[in-house]
Amino acid sequence: MTELRDTVLRVEHLTMRFGGLVAVDDLSFDVARGGITALIGPNGAGKTTVFNCITGFYNASEGRLALLHGDPALWNLLDALTAGGSRSLRQGNSALFLLERMPDYLVTQQARVARTFQNIRLFPGMTVLENLMVAQHNALMVASGFTVLGILGFPSYARAERAAIEKARSWLDRIGLTARADDPAGDLPYGAQRRLEVARAMCTDPVLLCLDEPAAGLNPRESAELNALLLDIRNDFGTSILLIEHDMSVVMEISDHIVVLDYGVKIADGTPQEVRNDPAVIAAYLGVQDEEVEKAQAEVGL
Repeated sequence: MTELRDTVLRVEHLTMRFGGLVAVDDLSFDVARGGITALIGPNGAGKTTVFNCITGFYNASEGRLALLHGDPALWNLLDALTAGGSRSLRQGNSALFLLERMPDYLVTQQARVARTFQNIRLFPGMTVLENLMVAQHNALMVASGFTVLGILGFPSYARAERAAIEKARSWLDRIGLTARADDPAGDLPYGAQRRLEVARAMCTDPVLLCLDEPAAGLNPRESAELNALLLDIRNDFGTSILLIEHDMSVVMEISDHIVVLDYGVKIADGTPQEVRNDPAVIAAYLGVQDEEVEKAQAEVGL
């Protein structure tokens, strides 16, 4: 576990059951503020289920999912917030949220957790620029007084709209798609669509960015471009990133912290170097018992 002052998300004793199936079993880990944490494991390990609990798509069977905005001192009030039955607690510009008590739309709007999915979910018939504007829909609706101020041409809405366009264009510059701004998103190459999806999520100004297999289907050049983008997001915006990924070249190159699941149970938690050398991790990926790791490694040339 990280020190509380350095933590943005605490997952504590998370359990998710589907009838008699335990998909995630008593899972605990922290996501560091401004860091990149990777959640890895073999297929069926429960990784996407964890994401679905964090982002409000599933109601966790048990456990606490706490997210912090701002002042780390608010962590001292976590138990009081839990006992009080509220979803969140605010002090000045800081806030503490219990995500397990929030529906998905509030996790996005209030807790500012953004997510991408395994399968690309852009609006293919809309332009590249429009996809980034859609991500700012909630803020624009508020600025428009839920359409009234926009219809009446109030200056406040015009300013908000210009700011949204500027933000979208800045992200197009960052992902190298300015020249394609007016093209349908569905016409982009696959790797560019992946980058656009990440940029769209970032247009919501997330505190935590959850990426579900962002490198899936990418070639080595596209993976390198994605790595550079994610490192830029961490370094330039201080956004905390939690990602699920099967591409170990991506995981080992950019992650600060790795959590490994196998059949819903955490089997390792540490730095990339610690995880890379963990016999339990090697056994899980090779599909052998711990005591057979050395023999299996020799057989596959590791």
